[in-house]
Amino acid sequence: MRSLLTFVTILFLEMSAVQCWAQYTMPNEDFMHEGTWLQWPHNYTYGSGAEDVEASWVQMTAALSSGERVHILAYNEDEALHITELLENAEVNLSQIDFLLCPTDDFWVRDNGPIFAQGEDGQWVVLDWGFNGWGGDAPFALDDAVPLAVAMDLDLPVVDLSAMVLEGGAIEVDGHGTLMATRSSITGEDRNPDLTESEIEAYLTTYLGVEQVIWLDGQFGGNEDITDQHIDGFVKFVGGHTLVTMNDADLAYWYVSSEDRNIIDEAINANGLPYSRVNLPLTQEPVQTTWGKSIGFRSSYVNYYVGNSVVLVPDYDDSMDPVALEIIQGLYPERTAVGINCQNMLQWGGMVHCVTQQQPLGATSLSLQRPGRFGSRGHVSQTFDMMGREVQFLETKQLYIRRYENGTIEKIYRLD
Repeated sequence: MRSLLTFVTILFLEMSAVQCWAQYTMPNEDFMHEGTWLQWPHNYTYGSGAEDVEASWVQMTAALSSGERVHILAYNEDEALHITELLENAEVNLSQIDFLLCPTDDFWVRDNGPIFAQGEDGQWVVLDWGFNGWGGDAPFALDDAVPLAVAMDLDLPVVDLSAMVLEGGAIEVDGHGTLMATRSSITGEDRNPDLTESEIEAYLTTYLGVEQVIWLDGQFGGNEDITDQHIDGFVKFVGGHTLVTMNDADLAYWYVSSEDRNIIDEAINANGLPYSRVNLPLTQEPVQTTWGKSIGFRSSYVNYYVGNSVVLVPDYDDSMDPVALEIIQGLYPERTAVGINCQNMLQWGGMVHCVTQQQPLGATSLSLQRPGRFGSRGHVSQTFDMMGREVQFLETKQLYIRRYENGTIEKIYRLD
């Protein structure tokens, strides 16, 4: 059972309390970040596989740290030190990295991690939706505890929404009032059997601040897809005006039905205007792992992630990689599109958007930093909270780690 702690407010909100107006708003991913959360791969759940994909996590950490902090969820202290060694060998700037020790089942933080939203009073909260391992298809008890651990670490209130199962990859929001999702990954019997579609929409409008939900039917249990066709594999919004997807033939290859393709074609934003459409290719060939094993299908580039200074784009060692990278670069001219190798990651079922989770700027008590000076005990940084108040803190020359255990957060320092 979750602990009630004095520095974390748990807001238990029953279905009867759901209002018709938006109480909270979830910013779009391209809203400025304080940082990005990564759930680092390990072998404690499945026995092997982490070593095949860790290089991609190092790539993501290095790219993201150029423009924001990277918060790493590590299984335990030994893992944190192992990760530190990997990052040091890659010459990653460790001053932009911190660790929260928190056992996890898997690394798909987009689906089980915290979703940050802002209340009408300006207060940031962590939305803690229910997570059941994609309908009971995978271990999930440890992953389900991650949002609370992160909220406690940041000293943010938690909204307990465990009455509704919702994976982060199952929704795509444009930040201007529209949400798109597939019924198969939200309304199915293995996710929310006791909620009607209208009740689910009430949750989405109240806690994510959307004005309209565009439903696709999706694909229930098809193509061995554990997510039941998450939307983030084939639809992405760029602001409230552009929809990034694939052409009709590639969507059909991705098992998107003709009915759903028509809905995508005719989608309009919350202002009643049609979206401009940008199509990304699929890979030219079925993806292979770095050791030559065929994954068995061509893959998507739509599952990219927008950081502060970079856009992380799936890379598959395929002839379409530079084509997709150039198109995405054109969509984000003020950021740098960076390819992240997803050949091995894909064999586990996802790409870069699936393994990242943004923390918006302001969703913490200390948000903005500028360089300070070295003192006798370490590096003193000048920090400003969102009210413009100056705060000083000491950065020691040690690795900064927090541990979540038994409902508490312990802050510890370890030598590099």
